[in-house]
Amino acid sequence: MKRILIVDDDIHIGDALAELLSAEGYAISRAYSGTEALYVLSEIQPDLVLLDLMLPGMSGEELLPKLGGVPVIVMSAKADIADKVGLLMNGASDYVTKPFDSRELIARISVALRKTAGRESGKLSACGLELSADILTVSAGGQDIRLTRTECAILKLLMQNEGRPVGRGAILDDISLDTPDCTERSLKQHISNIRKKLLAADGTDHIEAVYGIGFMLR
Repeated sequence: MKRILIVDDDIHIGDALAELLSAEGYAISRAYSGTEALYVLSEIQPDLVLLDLMLPGMSGEELLPKLGGVPVIVMSAKADIADKVGLLMNGASDYVTKPFDSRELIARISVALRKTAGRESGKLSACGLELSADILTVSAGGQDIRLTRTECAILKLLMQNEGRPVGRGAILDDISLDTPDCTERSLKQHISNIRKKLLAADGTDHIEAVYGIGFMLR
């Protein structure tokens, strides 16, 4: 059973979420502040965190970088695009604006957990691509394409963040242990090589350069 940690100081919202998610078959843990969330995380390992930003003491923005490795869906009344981009760049998996539709939230949770399962198995699916990271192969347009280790690491990260821009620095930091040959100077060339391979296979330019930020799989 997948466990979800709800971090929200609003008791009524937390209770409603707990009831909704329990009915969907999830195990629930609760925290009412950023500090309490850190304590709960020292005791259990949830599969996903639902994080409110307006928390007493340590805010959700301050807590987010401390949740590395756990998918986080931010829940906030802030609807400004800059806020959303900043949170996604700082590690959030997704962003839901309050008030939200319960069906949409359930769908976003399912997607986030499915992506996590893909990362654990070494297989990922996104934008019509099927990546088998363990054998450095991606399937596109019915063709299996061989990737270098660096290309595979970059594409894997972009697929994990499908539809969201990933900063150049974030890419280099994420893949640095496995692919130390990738530098800021060579990253653009690796991206170009991936785009050419995918374009030749299915005629689609899957990777978009996002001005001032980095790259995004679309």
